[in-house]
Amino acid sequence: METFQNDLKVRQIQLKSRRLKAIANNYQLYLFLLPTILYFAIFAYWPMYGVIIAFKDFSVTKGILGSPWVGFEHFERFFTSYNFKEVVGNTLGLSVFGLIVTFPLPIILALMLNQVSNLRFKKFVQTTVYAPFFISTVVLSGMILVFLSQTGIINQAIVHLTGNDPILFMSEPGYFKAIYILSDVWQGTGFSAIVYLAALAGVNPEIHEAAIVDGATKWQRILNVDLPSIMPTAIILLILAVGNVMGVGFEKAYLLQTPTNLPSSEIISTYVYKVGLKQSQYSFSAAVGLFNSVINLVLLLAVNKAAKKLSNTSLF
Repeated sequence: METFQNDLKVRQIQLKSRRLKAIANNYQLYLFLLPTILYFAIFAYWPMYGVIIAFKDFSVTKGILGSPWVGFEHFERFFTSYNFKEVVGNTLGLSVFGLIVTFPLPIILALMLNQVSNLRFKKFVQTTVYAPFFISTVVLSGMILVFLSQTGIINQAIVHLTGNDPILFMSEPGYFKAIYILSDVWQGTGFSAIVYLAALAGVNPEIHEAAIVDGATKWQRILNVDLPSIMPTAIILLILAVGNVMGVGFEKAYLLQTPTNLPSSEIISTYVYKVGLKQSQYSFSAAVGLFNSVINLVLLLAVNKAAKKLSNTSLF
């Protein structure tokens, strides 16, 4: 028995020495990894320590460790607050409807572009649909506010073509979700299609040639060759999208908010910003943010497990 344990220790020591030699021989590769490791360690993992203030009555003067524990008091306060349903409902509404509208469009666009044989026209269309992605959120929000203002180009067209009065798009809560989602479609569809175009580029041309010989139409080749080839990519992106369903972007929602459209534009991220930074309720805002992150994690794990069972494709 002692001999076996000694042999095991020797093997473990040899294995460690081999690993150290491998690291020493390839130290340049590890140096390339170092900035990324430091980035995530400093900005992703170290801040997790501050999450405990969600369970404390945090005081700046007492610090994180000196502040008293209050348990789930801040969570209960959020769940029983008058605007809990409104904030969570707006967040889910924007996310779910946005996912339904924006997720299939890049797939459709990629399938359509893949069928274009005229290279000049294809490059022109690609450049046109990619360009909006590089407009900053601040500029995009400013464009939306100008175009949809009472004297903007949209209302001018409505007045001249129909003779009706201008529509106060940014003041009516009912228009906010449509404006937010359609602006996402305009800005992100083209760039999101790049991933699917890359997947389609990997399809063996001989498969298409064989399908043409068998008399398959373009529509049949799209359904039976192109679409199955990009399904694994689509499933992975769907899992990631559902895992971030509660993470509606803060910047555009906040920039498009007006006092009159708050009933439909107030989401968790803007609520946390106002309560946490403007009102200095750090523990309460941390609890709301933690609740949001936990929901995203649960959805990610659930959808990943379901995708693995149904399609044998998953993140992990």
